[in-house]
Amino acid sequence: MGGWAIAVHGGAGIDPNLPVERQEEAKQLLTRCLNLGISALRSHCPAIDVVELVVRELETDPLFNSGRGSALTEHGTVEMEASIMDGKGRRCGAVSGLTTVKNPISLARLVMDKSPHSYLAFSGAEAFARQQGVELVDNEYFITEENKGMLKQAKEAKSILFDYRIPLPSKETCAAAAAENVLQMNGLPISVYAPETVGCVVVDGKGNCAAATSTGGLMNKMTGRIGDSPIIGSGTYACDLCAVSCTGEGEAIIRATLARDVAAVMEYKGLGLQEAVNFVIKEKLDEGKAGLIAVSSNGEVACGFNCNGMFRGCASENGFMEVGLWE
Repeated sequence: MGGWAIAVHGGAGIDPNLPVERQEEAKQLLTRCLNLGISALRSHCPAIDVVELVVRELETDPLFNSGRGSALTEHGTVEMEASIMDGKGRRCGAVSGLTTVKNPISLARLVMDKSPHSYLAFSGAEAFARQQGVELVDNEYFITEENKGMLKQAKEAKSILFDYRIPLPSKETCAAAAAENVLQMNGLPISVYAPETVGCVVVDGKGNCAAATSTGGLMNKMTGRIGDSPIIGSGTYACDLCAVSCTGEGEAIIRATLARDVAAVMEYKGLGLQEAVNFVIKEKLDEGKAGLIAVSSNGEVACGFNCNGMFRGCASENGFMEVGLWE
């Protein structure tokens, strides 16, 4: 065993003009979440408990796109999704279309632990939440004034915005950005996407791996849209070899079954963790933009992305710790 290791992310793809103060806020949040996880691991908490704990913290802080601070749908509401997976036995739970559950990742954990199913969505997931007695809040709790403004700009540009927390100067600038970008989502042209999903992967001192991912999805997304984050094998995966959490263009991640592919090439090609991450990022995304974090059962930690940056942090039992945004 190589000891415990942990990685967190707050999304792949960063506005190159992101203000320095916003960069520092992101680094501080990632550092706080890493330290929270490190403390739990030093107390011998199981990997599955640690990933839930860390993602709950990320959902509670409005800086990234999950829980409070989630991106808004075309109708100005929040629809959240999350998944969690325990590599020990490959147990998993996932939820989509949540509108009142304060911490979606914990409901995903309850789906795994307390239901006969792996995935619940929309009214069924909300009913299960009430049955389980989880904390519920009004949808307004998740909506920030900042996001209301960004949704307005997205609608004016008839587009999906990238870093929706950075105000654009004018309707004309927003429309021009939409015209100049040639990114596609599921084969259709869009402006740019909002990939600030959050996630955590952990291997504990016993070599058990776990992963958790949570998001509000895309700014100005269609109501009912489901991305990669709650889909086991695409946005989240854990097994006896590794744990993976993805972020970025959900439609591309779904097509690539990106998270599972990391484990697959380790198993079938005999690649090490970082080699496997590099391979799937380079070979499996077609023209999609995404990133991921991963840990292996022997205590390795890795990340990879094919865009200009990814909000991320990682640490291991040997004293290594790093928080970064750019390449």
